[in-house]
Amino acid sequence: MTGKEFLKAVSNGQTDILQIVLDILRETGATYCVIGGLAVNAYAEPVVSLDLDLIVVAGDLERVRQAALSKGLRIQAFEHSISLSTTGSDLRIQLQTDSRYQAFLARGSRRTVLGYEMTVAALEDVLRGKIWAYSDESRRRSKRQKDLADILRLVEAHPQLKTGLPPSLLSQTD
Repeated sequence: MTGKEFLKAVSNGQTDILQIVLDILRETGATYCVIGGLAVNAYAEPVVSLDLDLIVVAGDLERVRQAALSKGLRIQAFEHSISLSTTGSDLRIQLQTDSRYQAFLARGSRRTVLGYEMTVAALEDVLRGKIWAYSDESRRRSKRQKDLADILRLVEAHPQLKTGLPPSLLSQTD
């Protein structure tokens, strides 16, 4: 089973929303990079995630949103993200609008994740984003625990990252 087949199976994927979104990004010429759990999978042993978090250059966001609408995707705006979804998949696509992530775009690189070619944030940026998510006490506890697990996966796969952890997280890596 390929990575794409696996992701399609676990996401109840009658529709390959991930490929649709990657095609939209390519067709619109949008500058983007993947962050979050799927980005962690690019640098550590992959785990299942039904979320795809990505950042798009702020100036490209409306063009991407319009293209997603034209492809029949549902769009829902939140305080710091825009969610793209379809009835044919359980995969949740989140376009992050938090301006802190914009700096990640310049350091992203092309990688293959679960059989998909995409631009992924640099390793240090993926870690930084996970630290921000974990530190956000307004997030559900279960989400923060997943963020902590992702941080630990990254540090285990790349021990040099340990030096960049805040003291509150450093004690949890032992």
